[in-house]
Amino acid sequence: MKFPKTYALKEIADLISAKLVGESDFPVFGMNEIHMVEPGDIVFVDHPKYYDKALNSAATIVLINKEVDCPDGKALLISDDPFRDFNKLTKHFKPFSGSGSSISPTAKIGNGTIIQPNAFIGNNVVIGDNCVIHANVSIYDDCVIGNNVVIHAGTILGADAFYYKKRPEGYDKLISGGRVVIEDSVDIGASCTIDRGVTGDTTIGEGTKLDNQIQIGHDTVLGKKCLIASHTGIAGCVVVEDEVTLWGQVGVISGITIGKGAVVYAQSGVANSLEGGKTYFGSPAVEARHKMRELATIKNMPSILKKLEKK
Repeated sequence: MKFPKTYALKEIADLISAKLVGESDFPVFGMNEIHMVEPGDIVFVDHPKYYDKALNSAATIVLINKEVDCPDGKALLISDDPFRDFNKLTKHFKPFSGSGSSISPTAKIGNGTIIQPNAFIGNNVVIGDNCVIHANVSIYDDCVIGNNVVIHAGTILGADAFYYKKRPEGYDKLISGGRVVIEDSVDIGASCTIDRGVTGDTTIGEGTKLDNQIQIGHDTVLGKKCLIASHTGIAGCVVVEDEVTLWGQVGVISGITIGKGAVVYAQSGVANSLEGGKTYFGSPAVEARHKMRELATIKNMPSILKKLEKK
């Protein structure tokens, strides 16, 4: 998430009542999660396990809950609760604004696009040319949709990320301020849900086709010309490269990469990154030919044991 202008470090520190380490006029351009940060961004960290990763990341401002040595060329914001203060910044720079109509007057809709009855189009949504948005589709604020996109009934774009911090009193939600971006010539089936990024974009690449009832988590990036079958669930922060096929009921854990051209058979569970150009099956998913041999061996175990008993 980039801010509307460049802010001084002191201005950000004052917003969240944090102690600053660095020059008061140190420039701040935006805020992002650790996997998306760029120079000028704020990243937050509140666990010693991840201090080094945050401090050595591309982010040049680290919102942290401990006084540590500040790396050269960076600045720190010291807070007793970085998670809370990251939320404060999201609320400040990306506040929720209700819509008084089914199609927000701030939405931009291209030529030849058809919006069917009972669809909801939120604030600042951009929809390209020659799209079809079917009945009861909900497109939340700030989503961007390209040209020649078809979205079937009941699909929701831009719901909040499933991202919580466990506290003694319950779960504390990390507020979502990102977007969903749908590129050109994407088809999205009925009753799909695609969550917005926390601070960045959840992206569906050009020419990708989604079946019905698919869940895609926050900040996930699907490449071009992917094929995703029904009941597939993809967690947050996943990278699915171009021309990947995921068959029905595949489950994908967060933070991994599925390489270009990979095929994952139905009901597989993807628990680790997968190389491209191969076919996978099982839970956890492994190369399909290895899994098939394993299953064949298990099937033959009774006869193998009988042969061993006769010896």
